[in-house]
Amino acid sequence: MSAREVNFDGLVGPTHNYGGLALGNVASEKNVHSPSNPKVAAKQGLQKMKAIHDLGVPQAVLPPQERPAVGVLRDLGFEGSDSEILRRVGTEAPDLLVSCSSASSMWAANAATVGPSADSTDGKVHFTPANLRTNFHRAIETTSTVRILRAIFPGQERFVHHDALPAVGLFSDEGAANHTRLCESYDEPGVQLFVYGVRAFDHSAPRPVRYPARQTFEASSAVSRFHRLPPSRVVFAQQHPSAIDAGAFHNDVVAVGNQNVFFVHERAFLEPERVERELRAKLEGTRLHWIEATRKEVTLEEAVASYLFNSQLVTLPSGKMALVVPLESQQSLRVWTFLQQMLAEQEMIDRVEVIDVRQSMKNGGGPACLRLRVVLTDTELARVNSSVFLDDRLFQALDAWIETHYRDRLTPDDLADPKLLDESRAALDELTQVLNLGSIYRFQGEGA
Repeated sequence: MSAREVNFDGLVGPTHNYGGLALGNVASEKNVHSPSNPKVAAKQGLQKMKAIHDLGVPQAVLPPQERPAVGVLRDLGFEGSDSEILRRVGTEAPDLLVSCSSASSMWAANAATVGPSADSTDGKVHFTPANLRTNFHRAIETTSTVRILRAIFPGQERFVHHDALPAVGLFSDEGAANHTRLCESYDEPGVQLFVYGVRAFDHSAPRPVRYPARQTFEASSAVSRFHRLPPSRVVFAQQHPSAIDAGAFHNDVVAVGNQNVFFVHERAFLEPERVERELRAKLEGTRLHWIEATRKEVTLEEAVASYLFNSQLVTLPSGKMALVVPLESQQSLRVWTFLQQMLAEQEMIDRVEVIDVRQSMKNGGGPACLRLRVVLTDTELARVNSSVFLDDRLFQALDAWIETHYRDRLTPDDLADPKLLDESRAALDELTQVLNLGSIYRFQGEGA
C-alpha cells in the first residue's frame, strides 16, 4: 500500500507577538517586546505552505489556538467579564498576559510525536501530544492540541490518540522537534530516532549548563512504548549539551532527516559515531546518506543564527529531494557557500528552496518548526478531514481570511485590548467553518 508524508503546518495566530518567553531560544530573547506584524507573519507561513504544495508535496493546515487564553486566566483565579479580566491582568500581571497571548502553537513540530502505521506492531497511526511542560505558555497548548488532532484524524480504526505524558520534569516532552523517522520509502517499516537532552534519573551524565534540556530520555522512551515500536526499529540519542547551550533548544535546530537522508551538524549528538552506526545497522538493507557539516564549515553559532538545519527536507515527485531553507541561510555567506558545495558533492538533495519566514524566525522558529509531519497510507488519507488539505482554493480563502481579520502591528500593550480578543475569536470562528472542524474552541462552547 502506497504512503505519503504530509506536512501539517500551524497557521500563525492573530496574537503573534514577541514575548521572549522561552529561555534558550536566542532569537526570541533578542527580539523581546519589539512590535510584531501578525498579518505578515500569517501570510509568510501560508506562502511557505503554498511553496511546499507547489513542489508536489502534500500539504495541510492546523488551526491556531485561541489567544488570549482567557479560560486559562479564569482557571488561575481571575474573575469578571472577559474584558475585565484582560484589563486586570494587563495591569497586575502583564507577563502572565503575554504568556497567555502567545501564538506559539504555530510551531506545529512541537504539537505531538506521530508514529506511522508501518512501524507500529498494531498497524495504526499513533499520536502523542507533547506536554511542553518546560514553558508555561506552551504547556497550556496541550488540551487544545488534543481536540484539534482528534477533529482532523477522527475515529479509532486507523488512528490512536494517546494522552500527553505527566507534566513533570521527569517526562518533559517537546514532540516531533526531537524525533526523526528514517526509511527506504514511506510505506515500508522505518527506524525512528528519539533525541533527548538529558537522562532525568542519571545525574552523572553530561548535560547542558547554560540552558535547560527540554526533552528527557524517559519521555522519549515512554512515547516509543505508546506507539508500539519494536526495539529493533528505535534508536535513542542524546543531543550534544554544547548544542543546547548554543541555542539549539530542539534537535531540529541541528539535524533534519527524510527517508534515507540525514543532514546533521557535527555537534548534533553527544555520540555521533554510535548514532550513525546504530542507524545503519537497524536500517538493514537501506543505504543511509549521512550528510554532515563540520564546525569548520558551519559553527554552532552560525547554525543557530541561520537555522540551516531547521529546514524542511522533502521528497519531490521525481524521487529527488529539496531542502527548504529560511532566507537567513542565504544571507549568511559561509552557510550559503556550504550549501552550494553540499549540493555539488552529494546525489540525493537536488535543489535548495529559499523561504521568507522572518516573522517566525524573529521568535526562533524556522520552516521545520512550523510543520508536523504525518506519514499516511492512501486508506488513512481517506479518513482524514479533507477540508484541511491545501489547494489553490483553500490558499485563496485563507489569504483573504488573514487579510480580513489580522492586524499589521501588535505591541505588548495591545494584548490587554478587549477588541483584540473579539477580533481573534471572530477569526477563529470563521476558520473552523472554512476547515470544517466543528466547535473546537472554548468560546464556541465545546465544553473544555
